[in-house]
Amino acid sequence: MGGAIARGLVKGSVFKAADIICTACSAETLEKMRAVSPDFTLTHDNKAAARAADIIILAVKPWRIEEVTEEIRSSLDFNRHVIVSVAAGITFDQLHTFLTKNMECDGITPSPVVFRIMPNTAIAVSSSMTFVSARNASPEQTKLIVDMFNESGNAMLIEERLMGAGTALASCGIAFALRYIRAAVEGGVELGFYPKEAQEIVAHTVKGAVELLLANKSNPEAEIDKVTTPGGITIKGLNEMELSGFTSSVIRGLKACK
Repeated sequence: MGGAIARGLVKGSVFKAADIICTACSAETLEKMRAVSPDFTLTHDNKAAARAADIIILAVKPWRIEEVTEEIRSSLDFNRHVIVSVAAGITFDQLHTFLTKNMECDGITPSPVVFRIMPNTAIAVSSSMTFVSARNASPEQTKLIVDMFNESGNAMLIEERLMGAGTALASCGIAFALRYIRAAVEGGVELGFYPKEAQEIVAHTVKGAVELLLANKSNPEAEIDKVTTPGGITIKGLNEMELSGFTSSVIRGLKACK
């Protein structure tokens, strides 16, 4: 996800590749980023990267957050740094504890500016749905982070309590949408198309459906009504899918992700 974020950000206007420092444990991962842009600063040194940055994006697996924050803590300046976490399920309270451990001074614990974000993998092609939550951030800082991720698709500022639901809808949702596409492609092959033809047809059909919703700002049912003529084949197909539990299966799958 860290690589996808860097690839998405460099396509926008807020940052240039030369503004972005990428860190990774493996040389192979850094070489992949060098292939994206030779202007990225690449390093294995998380401490040095943190000292040099103003915005620090913690794009690691949840079980590594405490380890990484422990590593960079001595390099942090909470008057300057904005911390952005991409770790699913790690709350603001947990992040605050990890970031400020043993930093109490005169009975006062510092209050870092922290954001939680949850993009999806489409950020690499500037089409992510990214959720943003903020703690201790000024309106200007919040606008900057939202603007950053709006350039990589669409960003929505939400309360932290909705982050799990957002993850199910948009991050896990990428896989769910692709599973529908795969099923439709298989159906297209059964109907007589070659697999590559079926995939092209289904991908453009799904893209068209999305563009209709975004352009018209309409409810899906309004668009469905336009193609479900009385006694027609579309309503027969929809009813057969519902008989097999299409809608209820989607809702159960989403709820299982929370």
